[in-house]
Amino acid sequence: MSSLTCVRQPVSKARGLPNEHYVSDTVFEEEREAVLFNNWSGVGFGKDIPNAGDAMPVDFLGMPLLLLRDNDGAVRVYQNTCRHRGMILVQEKGNIRGTIRCPYHSWCYGLNGQLRSTPHVGGPGQNLHEDIKRDELGLLEIRSHVFMDVVFVNVSGTATPFEEAHAELIARWAEFADKPIYHSGSDSSFTLEVKTNWKLAVENYCESYHLPWVHPALNSYSRLEDHYNVEEPQKFSGQGTLVYQQLKGEGGQIFPDFSDLSGKWDTSAEYITVYPNTLLGVHRDHVFAIVLEPKAKDATVEHIELYYASSDAISERYAELRTANTEQWKIVFEEDIFVVEGMQKGRQGHFFDGGKFSPAMDSATHLFHDWVAAQLESGRMATE
Repeated sequence: MSSLTCVRQPVSKARGLPNEHYVSDTVFEEEREAVLFNNWSGVGFGKDIPNAGDAMPVDFLGMPLLLLRDNDGAVRVYQNTCRHRGMILVQEKGNIRGTIRCPYHSWCYGLNGQLRSTPHVGGPGQNLHEDIKRDELGLLEIRSHVFMDVVFVNVSGTATPFEEAHAELIARWAEFADKPIYHSGSDSSFTLEVKTNWKLAVENYCESYHLPWVHPALNSYSRLEDHYNVEEPQKFSGQGTLVYQQLKGEGGQIFPDFSDLSGKWDTSAEYITVYPNTLLGVHRDHVFAIVLEPKAKDATVEHIELYYASSDAISERYAELRTANTEQWKIVFEEDIFVVEGMQKGRQGHFFDGGKFSPAMDSATHLFHDWVAAQLESGRMATE
């Protein structure tokens, strides 16, 4: 079991997480429970289940989940497992038309998770049995919360409510969090498969130190010196820029802004990691959300979605500008791939000691390491 003492030090003295946190299957499993299942992790997007009855199965680190929109329009998350014999209930995204039916023995559940029917459970033609109490055999619901269209879950059920756990972020971004956002479909969505540990994607996102060398085009107008650190210890961290420039199309076309924003956002934008695995970015005219899906200790899928401030922005009139915006962000995120994959390869070096942080430039990344270490320490104490 790795020692985390050096990670929990102030940034000027700390080392990063030890190598085994990137190359060990055993530690990957430990982090699965203590870091990802015990906290509010992103697993999907509300835009993928827009209508009542829409359902989408998700495999979250081997945990079968079902994201579903109920009849009241609320997003709910269930364990995607029948209470009878453990059969997977829904295997493909679609609309289930009001009833979740197990394909094995046809037990049926309502959108509210209640067990509705149990055909032949008491014998041929007998759909009831005194020992099968339907009110006790509903689907197991996983705690969930939707923030900026990201569906967060707390698998363990032990985390503080999302509104409390992330109260500081909700307050910081109140000008965005209380407004509707609009997704246009495939032209505002893409995924990247990256051969790296999910944490390295977070670490890279948190800091702007790498901009001059990894993102030269972006750095040409949003320079390193135009950025600042965003830090909320044990909560979230990231970076911001003071010189955000709106994308312009032919004839100077720009996206509509969010309404009633303060002057700060005229030229500012912020990019924050909601610990553990969700990356969010806000701008005056659009936001994006990235859910990192850990597939293995050295494999991650990045699910990237772009949203706009106005329903007008997702109309045909802005189609070319949306495509350009998506392509612009895709280029930026693809530029990071060789970095996070290179760090993954570098962690194979037996003598790498976690690395030395720059107190001035790496403090946001250090906060993420410190938070991960705190979750692991808490998990180990509970186990002991």
